[in-house]
Amino acid sequence: MTDWSKAFAPTLDDIEALATQALKDLPEPFKGLAADVTCSVAEYAEDDVLEGFGMESPFELMGLFHGIGLTEDGAVPQTGQLPNTVFLYRRAILDYWAEHDDNTLGEIVTHVLIHELGHHFGFSDEDMEALEAAADAEENG
Repeated sequence: MTDWSKAFAPTLDDIEALATQALKDLPEPFKGLAADVTCSVAEYAEDDVLEGFGMESPFELMGLFHGIGLTEDGAVPQTGQLPNTVFLYRRAILDYWAEHDDNTLGEIVTHVLIHELGHHFGFSDEDMEALEAAADAEENG
């Protein structure tokens, strides 16, 4: 049995370490194509971001892609263009982890990171949901 009396919630640095490992574990060619994407971890999404998505609670958003996807602008950024960034939101991720016993924290961070990287590659949320459903059907079929 785990002694929780001395346990602490994973920090921003802990989440960043999990994300860094997930990036290192990406297979090629995805790893190379995502090499210039930065990853940033924050407690919550900013209020203006949540408002932009029509979300009332900061626990609704675990990650966000900010930038111009490869299919929209090509693989080479324009001069002065900031790098594409994936934001991971620690508190929303921890909340999800606490409510879902079927995934480790590392699996959740990896899933959110890969989902957001999907936007870098030009996939919409609907595209990724369809891909996940097809993979689940194949796995369970």
